[in-house]
Amino acid sequence: MKEATMEATSGFRAIGEVVADDRARIAFGKTGVRKDDRYAIAVNDDGAILLTPLATIPRRELLVWENAELRASLARGLGDSAAGRVSDLGDFTQYLDEDVTKEPQE
Repeated sequence: MKEATMEATSGFRAIGEVVADDRARIAFGKTGVRKDDRYAIAVNDDGAILLTPLATIPRRELLVWENAELRASLARGLGDSAAGRVSDLGDFTQYLDEDVTKEPQE
């Protein structure tokens, strides 16, 4: 294998060479890809393929990523909890609305 063939784009490192099977599939196990990992795929004009790892989150959690103040508050709360700075406020089941069966619409 020639080094020019494996020349990596800036920030990438060559891992090896693979051959597509009869169904045009390529195994990426050498790169650390695991079962059920998700990737965005991009192809440039030269045919280079870029896979970007993705993490899928529920829409209801997207608010945390879109709101920096909420994200900071959540981080403080998690830090307090991890440090043991918590208070038991008792049982909140008295406030449970038994008629609510689904999440509110966004």
